Amino acid sequence: MDSVVLLLNSNYEPLNVCDVRRAFRLLFGEKAEVIQYDHHEVRSAREIFRAPSVIRLQYHVKRPRPRVRLSRREVFARDHHMCQYCGLLTHDLTLDHVVPRHRGGAHSWDNLVAACKPCNHRKGGKLIEEARMRLQRQPFEPRCDVYTRFTPYLADPRNEGWRDYLFLGRN
Repeated sequence: MDSVVLLLNSNYEPLNVCDVRRAFRLLFGEKAEVIQYDHHEVRSAREIFRAPSVIRLQYHVKRPRPRVRLSRREVFARDHHMCQYCGLLTHDLTLDHVVPRHRGGAHSWDNLVAACKPCNHRKGGKLIEEARMRLQRQPFEPRCDVYTRFTPYLADPRNEGWRDYLFLGRN
């Protein structure tokens, strides 16, 4: 019962990953149908059920576009672990607010960049122009795509069949 199930919208768009218990609740409530089965069985006191691997909802669910969570790790990944002021490629980075918070800058994707410690110290609480520095690239909010949301689950060989529904191919 510890395996995961890919949940598809009625138009086969990948929605989410849920556990087997949630998948069975959707199936027995006739809210979903099995598209692909897993290789193991789930036993109850009286019956044996094949565990689903991919299920599809019977109805269409409208949902907002998923967003990437704002965190240090995600900012560093967006900036490719490169200081956005001097271009130094390192894993010893800090976060810097382009417009400092005490000057009205927000803690948002558009105001955060990765910076090495010397550049962050040099800029301090100043604006970029005041510190006579410039950005390598303007900060932006990254898109949350199918690849980044679902590929961690593909490391498990039991989920290899998901590739057909995630449009990732078999590389």
